[in-house]
Amino acid sequence: MNYWLMKSEPEECSVDDALAAPDATVPWTGVRNYQARNFMRDAMRVGDGVLFYHSSCAEPGIVGIARVASESRPDPTQFDPRSPYFDPTSRPDAPRWLLVNVQVLRKIPPLTLSELRARPELADLLVLKKGNRLSITPVEPRHWQAIT
Repeated sequence: MNYWLMKSEPEECSVDDALAAPDATVPWTGVRNYQARNFMRDAMRVGDGVLFYHSSCAEPGIVGIARVASESRPDPTQFDPRSPYFDPTSRPDAPRWLLVNVQVLRKIPPLTLSELRARPELADLLVLKKGNRLSITPVEPRHWQAIT
């Protein structure tokens, strides 16, 4: 089993939005970074643990515990000209961007970025590394245990 931290802007898809969705499951659309895409394509498996993280907001942090709920598949937003994630160079016969479904298992009291930084056992959690802007990062089992 692998563990992941997946960032979502709450205005786009909050943990509450995910909980309100059928089966508390949402497609993780809009990933436009090759490394994050490759994590979904090559390493994520159904059942993997997910730390649901709110980013680009007043109080960034972990707000939910979730799981990967599907294998990767093409992200349809890459083909939709009305989508902010439209990619005119991606073709249906050779899609560039992928998504997985994420199912929220429970909402947790926010564990803010400053609270994460204050915990010595999380000092090398990737989301805390200077310059790390990836929307999906692997989480070590010891970090998963410390957080959950």
